[in-house]
Amino acid sequence: MNGAEFSPSASRWFRTTRFALLLLLVVAASGCSVRRIAADHLGDTLSSGGMVFASDDDPELIRAATPFSLKLMESVLAERPEHAALLIATAKGYTQFAYAFVQQQADEIEEQDVAAAYRLRERARKLYRRARDYGLRALEVGHPGFSATLKTDPGAALNGTTQTDVAQLYWGGISWAALIALSKDNPDAVADLPLMSAMMARALTLDETFDAGALHVFMISYVMARSDGGGPAAARAHFRRAVELSGGRQAGPYVSLAEAVAVPAQDRREFDSLLAAALKIDPDAAPEWRLANTLMQRRAQWLLDRTDQLFTE
Repeated sequence: MNGAEFSPSASRWFRTTRFALLLLLVVAASGCSVRRIAADHLGDTLSSGGMVFASDDDPELIRAATPFSLKLMESVLAERPEHAALLIATAKGYTQFAYAFVQQQADEIEEQDVAAAYRLRERARKLYRRARDYGLRALEVGHPGFSATLKTDPGAALNGTTQTDVAQLYWGGISWAALIALSKDNPDAVADLPLMSAMMARALTLDETFDAGALHVFMISYVMARSDGGGPAAARAHFRRAVELSGGRQAGPYVSLAEAVAVPAQDRREFDSLLAAALKIDPDAAPEWRLANTLMQRRAQWLLDRTDQLFTE
């Protein structure tokens, strides 16, 4: 799939979405039951359309298309607020958009324009908060009162979750982690760290293979940020498992280990080796990760371009 044409799956998704959207508009003034049927149909379509974006090879096209898709999701959720699959998809969409197209841009331009980078991080923080809230709402669907119980008794709230809740825990938790990371000057946000940590630990316990090792990729950086996280040894263990679960076809684990371990250790040789491995991955070899690999390879190259700033001889 390239920028000039749609794959058959993409064409079907857009046709179905267009039909469902038109149907929703037509029945907007009709009876409640008809509106709900239309909203459910569109919600199902939107929540299952992630592959269309994930397999694209044009990040700028996805950057431009994502806001409309997210607002459409929110419009459907206004009609069907307990559509669990759509809540998860919306949390995922906002998290990925904030990281790939807002926070990374802030990193890339900071040396040239500190004020603009600050504004982008403020925007990313708002997007992560929105993603976190959708993730928690998704958990509320299957576990009424989850958010309130999580604050007062995290163990009780999380013990009731099962393997079917791992996606909700992951997208709610990882967006929360990103929000906290950008809010270190906010004591209230930092105070939520134990809750986020408990959610991600529970997800890892329930299904450490989720999304081909996504939880282990997160843990590479997270254990390095905690004094009791296990340090480089734990990070490397999560890295090895992430590579194993993804079949070595994802650039993310290599980039994460390079940033989280090699840079603090000032191990330039490992840093270069890890990023070279990330750049050698063929994005077309795994269409389901094409966009993610393209974006992570862009970050890998950006890091390599800053090697002299990251390492002191």
